[in-house]
Amino acid sequence: MKKSILKFTLLILILCSCQTEKKAGEKDEYLRWVGDIQQNDQIDETEFKVCNGDDNILQYFNLGEGPVYSGEKSKILKTFKSKYQPVPGKTQNGLIRIRFIVNCEGKAGRFRVLQSDYDYQEKEFDKAIVSQLLNITREIENWEVFRRNEISVDYYMYLIFKITDGQLIEILP
Repeated sequence: MKKSILKFTLLILILCSCQTEKKAGEKDEYLRWVGDIQQNDQIDETEFKVCNGDDNILQYFNLGEGPVYSGEKSKILKTFKSKYQPVPGKTQNGLIRIRFIVNCEGKAGRFRVLQSDYDYQEKEFDKAIVSQLLNITREIENWEVFRRNEISVDYYMYLIFKITDGQLIEILP
């Protein structure tokens, strides 16, 4: 009996020591989802606003669709094909992912860039390649407004650019 009481007391002490209280106004140190994009006034346009709060932005896998863009993916492909100019002498290979938020008005913002080689190892591309892809992505204005239960929502979107020998080979998804 004494062993049971001792074990129970020990268990309670362990559980109590694991709990911490959050101070008033203190934010969680972890994001809601891996990849959530918080506003950064140093790099993001301050006039871009999400409509339903940062905790209510749908992830791309919640949409059940590919890119929701007026004119479908073919229009995105034409845009990049006509505007992207390979940088002379740069024969870099890999993937450049640009992730961003489309708000309830169909406007995009909070752009973030991830770069890797084809083995998904972090890599840094020439700035002229990355900035060109980022600028073209920022210029796209016809993102569809996505509705859930008749309410316009904010959602994450991404484009992945496959680069081989400095040439734009493919755009995913």
